[in-house]
Amino acid sequence: MTFIEKKPFYRRIFVVGIFLLFIIIILATNFGVANISLKQTALITMSRIPIVNKFVSLDGIKYTSVIILLNLRLPRIFLAGLVGAALSVVGTSYQGIFKNPMADPFILGVSSGAALGATITMVFLKETHFFGISMISLSAFVGAIITTFFVYNIARVGTKVPVVTLLLAGVALNYLLSAIISLMMTFNRDNIEKIVMWTMGSFSTAGWGDVILLSIVTVPSILFISAFSKDLNIMLLGEDSARSLGIDVNELKKYIFVISTLMVAAVVSVSGIIGFVGLIVPHAIRMICGPDNRVVIPFSAIFGAMFLIICDTIARGILPPSEIPVGIITSIFGVPFFIFLLYKAKKKVI
Repeated sequence: MTFIEKKPFYRRIFVVGIFLLFIIIILATNFGVANISLKQTALITMSRIPIVNKFVSLDGIKYTSVIILLNLRLPRIFLAGLVGAALSVVGTSYQGIFKNPMADPFILGVSSGAALGATITMVFLKETHFFGISMISLSAFVGAIITTFFVYNIARVGTKVPVVTLLLAGVALNYLLSAIISLMMTFNRDNIEKIVMWTMGSFSTAGWGDVILLSIVTVPSILFISAFSKDLNIMLLGEDSARSLGIDVNELKKYIFVISTLMVAAVVSVSGIIGFVGLIVPHAIRMICGPDNRVVIPFSAIFGAMFLIICDTIARGILPPSEIPVGIITSIFGVPFFIFLLYKAKKKVI
């Protein structure tokens, strides 16, 4: 069946995915040290909705429960969802552009650049803020942007950007920056734990400000990349075939690189480095729905958000009151699931 014939089916699945995401968000609010029931969650949430709040009473609900839900759990859940969606979409676009199944959002050295920026701030500037924005987040964002700029210009040959050279430049710079980070940790042992925890990813400091800022970057960017889904499909045929079909390959690469870099830099600045999401989710969607990016991109956004919300819920609720970095959970649960899908796909081929 063609995409047009399957379109109604995909729409139904997408609606089901949105519904499941909503259910997961509601359920995730009930996990944590403080015991807040589903009824209390619903009442507290509705108390902040205009018009509806006139008919809602919070009598019998502790004020601390209201603060925990509205200022701690909900922003954290929404931030995890945005990060999961962004990483999954960037992973999908990179795998299409590079025609490399191992491509992930951090393949161009963005993660190391962000980590170096954050490490420098942790060592020299501590917990300072700039116009209300944490300098650690700001430094991570700037470090990610600068690293991608260097990688792109190292690989660029005139107006062209060879994919292989770009990948090699990204890998080389990634190793160099990782070595610098290790060197800084060696000479600043007091900050080792903090740096390591940041590089493993966490949403423990999430606030509504982070959610708003990340939404401004990621939502338009995801829509922008979705608009190029047909072009990414054609790129799978090879660059020469894409050019013969009227695709400006170099311009497409620039658009995808710029938008993807902004998304990943914004994500890393608020959450640290969370691996495997951008690699696992797109592949899982392809194994289930096929390789058409018109389907893979929106589905990756929805299921990437689900996956990371579930992982973060486990990270903050598995051993209360302590917390496990969410990057560890994404690896522990994501990789076995991915291997299982690969095994099933292999059996179909056999």
